[in-house]
Amino acid sequence: MPQHKSTVKRARASKRRSARNTQWKTRMRTAIKRVRSVKEKEHALLELKKAVKLLDQLVSKGVIHRNVAANNKSSLTRFVNNLK
Repeated sequence: MPQHKSTVKRARASKRRSARNTQWKTRMRTAIKRVRSVKEKEHALLELKKAVKLLDQLVSKGVIHRNVAANNKSSLTRFVNNLK
């Protein structure tokens, strides 16, 4: 158990941030799955645009590292470009 008021507060804040980051990461994984599940290129481009925007938001919030976002965006773009 934390002994000081400040450590109690930090524990509460950490719990809140962790829950929020989990929600964001879940949204990220869902967006990636949506892009990969689409079979038509036109629809996939729309989903890709949404996913890229979400990844950029997560980087700016500090939820994920910028290189993780770059790798995901690159992978998804290659996938969409290979659709017919």
